[in-house]
Amino acid sequence: MVVAQEPNATDAGVAVLKAGGNAVDAAVAVAFALSVTHPFAGNIGGGGFLLARFADGRTAFIDFRETAPAGASHDMYLDASGKPTRDSLVGWRAAGVPGTVRGLELAHKKFGRKPWAELVQPAVDFAANGFELSYSTAKSICASTKLLNQFPESKRIFLKAGGCPETGEKLIQPELAETLRRIAGEGAKDFYEGETARRLAVAMAANGGLITLEDLKSYRAVERQPLEGKYKNYGIITAPPPSSGGVAMLEMMALLEGTGYEKAGAGSASTTHYLAEAMRRAYADRAEFLGDPDFVHVPVKGLLNPRYIAGLRSTIDVKRATPSDVIGHGDATVFETNETTHFNVIDAEGNAVSLTYTLNGGYGNGVTVPGLGFLLNNEMDDFAAKPGTPNLFGLIQGEANAIMPHKRPLSSMTPTIVTRDGKLFMVVGAPGGGRIINGVMQVILNVLDFGMDVQQAVDQPRLHHQWKPDKISLERGFSPDTVALLRGMGHEVDPEGGGVASVEALLVDGGWIQGAQNGRSTGKAAGY
Repeated sequence: MVVAQEPNATDAGVAVLKAGGNAVDAAVAVAFALSVTHPFAGNIGGGGFLLARFADGRTAFIDFRETAPAGASHDMYLDASGKPTRDSLVGWRAAGVPGTVRGLELAHKKFGRKPWAELVQPAVDFAANGFELSYSTAKSICASTKLLNQFPESKRIFLKAGGCPETGEKLIQPELAETLRRIAGEGAKDFYEGETARRLAVAMAANGGLITLEDLKSYRAVERQPLEGKYKNYGIITAPPPSSGGVAMLEMMALLEGTGYEKAGAGSASTTHYLAEAMRRAYADRAEFLGDPDFVHVPVKGLLNPRYIAGLRSTIDVKRATPSDVIGHGDATVFETNETTHFNVIDAEGNAVSLTYTLNGGYGNGVTVPGLGFLLNNEMDDFAAKPGTPNLFGLIQGEANAIMPHKRPLSSMTPTIVTRDGKLFMVVGAPGGGRIINGVMQVILNVLDFGMDVQQAVDQPRLHHQWKPDKISLERGFSPDTVALLRGMGHEVDPEGGGVASVEALLVDGGWIQGAQNGRSTGKAAGY
């Protein structure tokens, strides 16, 4: 089964599985297809993480997060008065060195079995022949008119004469098709050293961007050890730094375990209070400690140490909100001995892939590279342009995530696999910026603690708290009584706080695979 945020990409993955490909093969096909059919976030101009668990119990994690160009510097996005500019969000200077193509190739070389060109071909076909825009994709492009109109190539491809595309209209991307054909024939070498690399570097230089040919040539995807933990009787396999997702999620789950927080029921004021208090403490630690482990020490063991967790848990008042201004980060070091799309795949052998990748903001920095057809990320905004100030998602980040050449920005992407009795149980992940971590955790807890089936778990209204700003954001569906009780406990509550990650999940139970796509967005779960 495959579940992805866009139906054509789901179908491409299922076709690979039917043709004898494994979960990694299908993931490669889905990722390339999304770069065509889901331009909001699918990409070859961004980066992300791939988490895999194989039927024999082996695990793997591939970090293909973007890196800062060699020409990047600590204060590059501050104006003369020391205030952050918008250069980290819009335009050529906002882009980090893309990692997607290198990461997918590394995964394929190590774990795939179908021919590379065969896996890229569906994306080539979608780009060359076009695909019909769904209502949600057409609406999404229209909502990004202001951004896309700033760049001639983006305007030409997505907005035609400057107007919004219509539902059912065919989007044909011949330049992107040619780029993908080269990648299909030459592999990642084309993107990082060949014609695509050269043309990207020339366009960067002509438009004031920082990425050079040498930046592209030197980019490497990195294999890291997946982060593993336990919650009750379940195994949790998730993303290590430079993702903050796995560390923060395991910290929150450890804070909740043993409290009996779930006894009042899903959606109750008591349960919501406990979740929010765990979230605010973990996000405070995220702001202080998390960054690229190749550049800064990230005290993962300290943050997850039982004594550290017990100390944090003791600060939670079961009846009153703790103001975020009095919650700082802990001292985890004394216990020592990091807009988006996501998809999940399970193959017939029981191999599983959870992959999250991103352009950061919707349509990235707005730039489509002339003649190459792909959008660029604005991932440099995921660094702390000015440590201590909020980024695009309102997240406070510290010096550990300051800009340095070749460094990877901190991420919230949280691809996760859950095991039960040593066997594959759930594959989960989501897009959603800084809300990903909380969204993924709540779907897992809805199954493990509240006994929901996987679709109920995904559909259940979710909450978000990220330490600062000090408020609980609620999706629609929480009762007015719950909101009133939370306010009575001292919480600032936004009952119309927007979506908390577009979570999708696969669950294996009794030999059956259940697939759940987030009903808050358009996507598809399909198997055979």
